[in-house]
Formats: sequence, structure tokens, C-alpha cells
Amino acid sequence: MYNGTMKFTSTLTNVTTRQANIFTIMIMFFFSSVFIGLLATEMYEDYEFALEQSYVIDGGILSEKHILEEKQKKLKTLMVKTVLLIVTLSFILFVIFLGLNKIFNKLLNRDTKKFLEFFEQAANNEKVISADAIFFKDFKIMVGYANKMVEKINAQKYALLEMNASLEDRVQRKTADLLQINKNLEKERKFSLDLVKSQKEFLSYTVHETNTPLSVILTSIELYMMKHPKDRQLSKIEAAVKNIFNIYDDLSYLVKKDQVEYPKTVINFHDYLSSRIDFFSEVAGHSRVEFNYSTDVADAHIYFNGTKLQRIVDNTITNAIKYTLPNEIVYVKLIKVGISLDFSMSSKSKIIKDTSRVFDEYYQEEKSSGGFGIGLRLIRTICDEEDVEISLSSSDKQTVFKYRFKIMGE
Repeated sequence: MYNGTMKFTSTLTNVTTRQANIFTIMIMFFFSSVFIGLLATEMYEDYEFALEQSYVIDGGILSEKHILEEKQKKLKTLMVKTVLLIVTLSFILFVIFLGLNKIFNKLLNRDTKKFLEFFEQAANNEKVISADAIFFKDFKIMVGYANKMVEKINAQKYALLEMNASLEDRVQRKTADLLQINKNLEKERKFSLDLVKSQKEFLSYTVHETNTPLSVILTSIELYMMKHPKDRQLSKIEAAVKNIFNIYDDLSYLVKKDQVEYPKTVINFHDYLSSRIDFFSEVAGHSRVEFNYSTDVADAHIYFNGTKLQRIVDNTITNAIKYTLPNEIVYVKLIKVGISLDFSMSSKSKIIKDTSRVFDEYYQEEKSSGGFGIGLRLIRTICDEEDVEISLSSSDKQTVFKYRFKIMGE
């Protein structure tokens, strides 16, 4: 029977589910028509025969009553036969319909199962569905779409795999490049650290070795001038040595500031400022400028470190001497403002165009003025550390540097 079913299904190719339903209905209609036709023919013949026999029985004419009874028997027999034929027809039609329905359901389940298996396996392999393995035409059309979908998905998958491989290769190359760059940067960093260390060692050694000869030179000049009349050339030498001393003190502070702790002491600001102006007066004279110092407090004290205060005062004084125009006056003021002392230095000089940058390290608006450009940066660093306020203004009339210190005990 199975072989017969397979032969039957192989002959019905390209059948849709709708066509299968129509085919089943037509078969039922065909068999019903055949059986109804046969039934009608046989009933008609039996009816005519019954009528003929109703008049003649055993060669004679029967009474009317007897004829009526015979008719009733014949009709009952015919009715029973008709009912049996209808029941038989119904049963046959039911069996035919059930058989066809079972065949088509098997085919439908087989096609559905093949699609399910295909979609389950599509994620792991590239196998496609064969259209010859599908019975219904609807599903064969779906086979084409499903295979195209799998081909497209596989193409995209391979494209992604290729892209991932390319990305992995690029990432590996970039990683290797970055590792090489990191190695180079580490070498450069080590070289820079070694260079900075060497520079610090050289600067420390230079500062240390410079202190003694500078002290000897300055002391010798002072002793000579005590015994001999003041000499212009010797005064120039003294002024130059004092400038060198200021640079030396800056370098010495830069070298030691991270290793040495600078304790604070009580300092009379007026006395200290007067002594530093006296120290640089010779230098100012050779630059054709002079100091004009005024104060309204002669006994104001601050709690500050002497080395740091010297860096602020000395660098402000030397900066004023350097940039003040010839034959002008440098005005130095020390006044009390509330609980603070304002130390200011003003003079007529070239306008400072960028007042926000003059405190930057190595910045110089006048490249020809000489120096290292570290003095004002050093002032800014110390003022930030000690909470000293700085203000700077510059115009064609005067340039003013102002520092505000807290008075001790206020």
C-alpha cells in the first residue's frame, strides 16, 4: 500500500493545498453522483417491475385488496433497499474522504517537518532544501525564498567573518605598533629623566661651585672700595656681580626648593625692603634709574620665609631696573591696607602687551633684554604657595607690580 501511495503522490506534482482540497471535493462529488445515478436507475427499474407484478400474480388477476397488500410489501422492500443503499453510499464516501484526508495530511506534515528541520539546521550548516523533496506547490515556492534567504545570510556571515578577520589583523598590527611606540616613549622618557637628572646635578654642582668665587669677588670689591676712592669701572663690576648673585640665588632656590624645607620667621618688612634697595642701588645707578622709596609703616612685621621673600623682592627690583626707561624713577611703596601690607613697584617702561603671560616660565616680551625669563615665574610660584596676592597693570604712563602680604598678628 505504501508503494501505491508513493506512486500516487509522484504523479500529483505541483499540487497546492487549495488544489488538494478542490480535488478531494471533486472526488467526493464524482462518487456521490455515480452512486446516486446507479441507485436512481435501480430504484426506477424495481419500481416499474413492482407495478407490473402488482396486476398479474401466477397468471391471474388478483383481487383489489390482494393487489394493495402486494404493493405495500413491494414498497417496503424497496424502501429498505433504498435505505441500505444510502447508508452504504455514505459509508463509502466517508472512507474515501478519510483516506484522501489522511494522505494529504501526511504529505502536509512531511513538508512541514522538512521546513522545520531546515530552519533548525540552517544556523549550523549551509544545507538548502531540495524542491523535489516537497509535495505541495505552495511549499515549493517557499523553498525558493528560504534557500535565497540562507544564501544571503551565509553571504553576510562570510562577509562578517572576513571583516572580523580583517579587523583582528588590523587590531594586532595597531597593537604591535602601539607596543613599539610605548617602548620608544619609555626609552625617550628614561632619556628625558636621565637628562633632567643630569641637568639638576650639573646645575647643583655649578651653583655650589659658583658661590665661593662670587662671594670672594664681592668681598674683595667691598674691601678695595673701603681703602681706595670709588672707581667707575669697579662700580660696574660690583653691579654686574650683584646681578650674578641674584641669578645665583634664583638657581640655588630652584635646585634646593624640593629638598630643603624653608621655615618661616618674623620679618620687619620695612627694614628688609630698605636693605634690598640699598643692595641694588649701585646696579640701578649704572642703568641710569633711581629708587624713590616711601612707606607709612616703619614697624610692620610679617611671618614669612626670608629666602622666599628675597626671591620676590630681588626679582621685582631687578626686573624694574632692567625694563625702566633711562633717567626715570622707580617708585617703591609699602603701605598698610586693613590687615595687609601692600608692596608695590612702579615705573615708566614699555607697555606690557600680555600681562597674563609675564609670569609664565621662560616668557619674555623683549627677546633682546637678556635673562632667563624665570624670575617672574619664580615669584608666581612662591606667591601661590604662600597665599600672596599679585596684581599687574601696564600703560604708556607706568607699569605697576603689587603684592599683598598678611600682617603678622592681624
